[in-house]
Amino acid sequence: MKIVILGGGVAGLAFGIIMQKKGHHIIINEKGNSIPYGGNAFMMHEEGIKVLKEILENEELVPGITINQFLFKRPDDSLVTSTSMESWRCMKRRDLIDALLNAFNHSNIKYNRNFSHFIYEGNNAVAAVFENGEVEIGDIFIGADGCNSQVRQILFGETEFTKVEVQEILGVVKNKQLASSLQGVFTKYQHPEKGISFGCIPFSADEIIWFSQFDVGLIDRQLTTKKDLADFTKKCLKDFPAKVQDILNETDFSNAYLWNTKDFDALPTFHSGNIVLIGDAAHISLPFTSAGTTNALIDACQLAFEIDNNTNLQKAFVSYYTERIDAIKEHIQLGRKLKSDFLHPETINNKQIEIPLIQTAVKPAEKEIMNNKVEIVYFTDPICSTCWTIQPQLRRLKLSYADHINFKYVMGGLLPSWENFNRGGITKPSDVAMHWNEVASETGMSMHSDIWINNPLHSSYPPSIAFKAAQLQHEEKAILFLRRLNEFVFLEGKNIANLEMIITAAKQTEINISKLLFDMKHKAGKLFNEDLLYTKTAGVSVLPTFIIKVNDIEKETLEGFHTFESFENSILKYAPYIPKSPPVQTAMDVFKKYPSVTITEFSYLTNNNHQQSKKILRDLLRFRMIVKQETKTGSVFLSKSKVRTFVVY
Repeated sequence: MKIVILGGGVAGLAFGIIMQKKGHHIIINEKGNSIPYGGNAFMMHEEGIKVLKEILENEELVPGITINQFLFKRPDDSLVTSTSMESWRCMKRRDLIDALLNAFNHSNIKYNRNFSHFIYEGNNAVAAVFENGEVEIGDIFIGADGCNSQVRQILFGETEFTKVEVQEILGVVKNKQLASSLQGVFTKYQHPEKGISFGCIPFSADEIIWFSQFDVGLIDRQLTTKKDLADFTKKCLKDFPAKVQDILNETDFSNAYLWNTKDFDALPTFHSGNIVLIGDAAHISLPFTSAGTTNALIDACQLAFEIDNNTNLQKAFVSYYTERIDAIKEHIQLGRKLKSDFLHPETINNKQIEIPLIQTAVKPAEKEIMNNKVEIVYFTDPICSTCWTIQPQLRRLKLSYADHINFKYVMGGLLPSWENFNRGGITKPSDVAMHWNEVASETGMSMHSDIWINNPLHSSYPPSIAFKAAQLQHEEKAILFLRRLNEFVFLEGKNIANLEMIITAAKQTEINISKLLFDMKHKAGKLFNEDLLYTKTAGVSVLPTFIIKVNDIEKETLEGFHTFESFENSILKYAPYIPKSPPVQTAMDVFKKYPSVTITEFSYLTNNNHQQSKKILRDLLRFRMIVKQETKTGSVFLSKSKVRTFVVY
């Protein structure tokens, strides 16, 4: 079947790619001499991202960065509300267009074809005619020609747009320092008494998209030049916070855009005969919803599905409209309500404020996916150096997904004894000292290698058995107990195979010592042997090893060191809808979750460099919010509520 697409924007390209893969002959017609790159950047909802992943067939090709928190503030920088956004992305329009173009056969794109009219036989179109006189014959014609669609006008007459009551100015700033301070966060400032707002969103490591919305009744001049835009914007936002001023001062207004925000009522249908509309040609909602690009991608996917699953085209088009229209109507109404709230902010109290974005429209099948139970089986050992250096990544994973990912700790039995020991070329304690020095140098995580010269452990089994005993009391306390054993051996050079150090770690993590000692002699040894058997039957030969399980089904195995992004990508492959927590907002949020952190961990968890982290921690110490423990290899910073009595053996 030959499908003629009129318009080479996001909707047209996405539909063309999907149908091209299904074996149809696709021709995309664009009125200019290239695919339009107009527009700066936009937000994309997780449903759009899901479709985009399927279209591109490679998650790594999806552009932009994740935005997982929305902050709503007043011009005095006071916080009104903070909300998790659950997997939105902000991306540059150019990057998305390029990603789609790379997936489509370029020879099937025809340029300089400004659409004029259709040639009909009966009720169906047989060809599209362009102003340059060229004609394209087809079986189906797709109107993907945007907000001011000529195809829509032919099908339904002149579009009655709503009155423009809000204008929006958009700009882009390239500044790494400003962008890094906003990573993962969409911030919007709204005046409490007038229709004036400012929003900013990072869309790369060094770029920010910003927008400012104005009640047109406040605009006292014609904004005809770029200087007009700059002067008016800076005047209206002069009382907004310093960060807003920094962004405006960094803006090149010659690249800024002015948009007249408008929409139109939902159409009674999206098709006539064999001509059908998708994307902005079929529907638009006001920009408060950030729904446009997401809806374009979902339209493309839904229409392709209906055509592929209906032998009768009319049924396919009717089903496409039926599946999409309820969500479209909701988005139109939401946009209008948000516009009304924006124009009359004095009528809305803080508790009534709605997030200016479309909300998740989850289908029943997707709800089941959201309830996925994710477990990571973590094969580890108290003296495993990579298990120590990967702590920042694992801690960030726990912070990011809170209670939605469960870790199951399995002791891998790294060092039974030194008798006939040979693992990875290590045969004696001094080999471990050299290995630790190499790993510490590569990762920045401190390790006290002298222990393997001065007081080497004879085995890692005693602390492993102690951990299994601690698990019998309390899982979370057992993890803190294991962490304390790690700190003893890696930071302080203490021999954690000695019972004295095990008892000290138990005291400092509120483990019942009498029960611990009893269980070490009885139940814990059996549990440890079960761990060893599990390690062997699972074929684990590298520590750490991580087995990702979803709903108790093994999905993927990761060996050795991995980045946070690697873990996250592997998990989201099999559980794409698990909610992600917003990034930590204050330094103390880290200490609420983890009572002890190294400076390397703190830097990683707060997204600060080493010097910034030192300054923050120094301030926290100065105000006595945390305490510091000096070790032979560096400092450990402790939550004040978890100050330990240190016993030196």
